[in-house]
Amino acid sequence: MRQGSVLPFTMAGAAGVLLWLTASLLTGKREPWDASVYWVVVYPLAIAIAATLGYRYPERPWRWAVALFEAQFLAMCLRNGELGNLWPLGMALFGVIALPGVLAARLASRLGAGVVRPLDGRSK
Repeated sequence: MRQGSVLPFTMAGAAGVLLWLTASLLTGKREPWDASVYWVVVYPLAIAIAATLGYRYPERPWRWAVALFEAQFLAMCLRNGELGNLWPLGMALFGVIALPGVLAARLASRLGAGVVRPLDGRSK
């Protein structure tokens, strides 16, 4: 891992864990996505954090959203005290719900880089 990637990965991971555990404590649910507050407050906030990281660290910004949401998976496992036998499905589900964050980070990275470039990353 490059030196310049450590800080945003750490911030994304910490944000994911913090969001999940805070939502769990506030809702009283083991899995906060069972409560509407996750989808109304936490999920949009996670996407906004991914976009902010994409803006500040525009190189391969999709990583920040994936790290943030997969950290939520790790926080869920820690909170539940087990990995569970459906963990591959859980990781895949967090990967799917990370997609809007990936898009937001990618769009924000275009602004952060100060250059409008195509979404496929190639120069015009």
